[in-house]
Amino acid sequence: MSALKAALEHAGWDGKWYRRAYFDDGTPLGSAENTECRIDSIAQSWGVMSGAADPGRAARAMAAVNEQLVRRPEGLIRLFTPPFDNPTHDPGYIRGYVPGIRENGGEYSHAAVWTVIAFAELGDGDKACELFRMLNPIAHTSSRANMQRYKVEPYVVVGDVYAEPPHVGRGGWTWYTGAAGGSIVPVSNGF
Repeated sequence: MSALKAALEHAGWDGKWYRRAYFDDGTPLGSAENTECRIDSIAQSWGVMSGAADPGRAARAMAAVNEQLVRRPEGLIRLFTPPFDNPTHDPGYIRGYVPGIRENGGEYSHAAVWTVIAFAELGDGDKACELFRMLNPIAHTSSRANMQRYKVEPYVVVGDVYAEPPHVGRGGWTWYTGAAGGSIVPVSNGF
């Protein structure tokens, strides 16, 4: 396991966060050098949740998530940013979604919950609770304008929330069983 951790730290660290992946030609994805998918929440969250990330780097990576992916005014946590629109490499099926929708840079509920769990694992319970409250569907009913923007039932967990104009804050894929199950992932600290 120590050899794997060392390899991940060597090849996966981008300077301020962990990269998402590499294309077949060796080009990184989820890197500061990318024009699309520069930072991805999954690599940061799972670095923390797995215990594989160096503690100092894990804290820096999650600070980058908080700075670049948490959008408090809109009440959402993006999967990654910027979304794919004109990629230089083919990222696969994810490119099939409009920029800012579902896995293409929107809030993807599974990943958003993992972000909350990662902050809890780091011991930042206040931030974890703040973000968990943002994910609560009822949070989108604080005003008539928010409800009209959200457009879906405020009593079920959505699969995703749109993150690009003109649909920022619109919920998608309600009654999606994968979103509900992903919201109850057990963690070691009992959060």
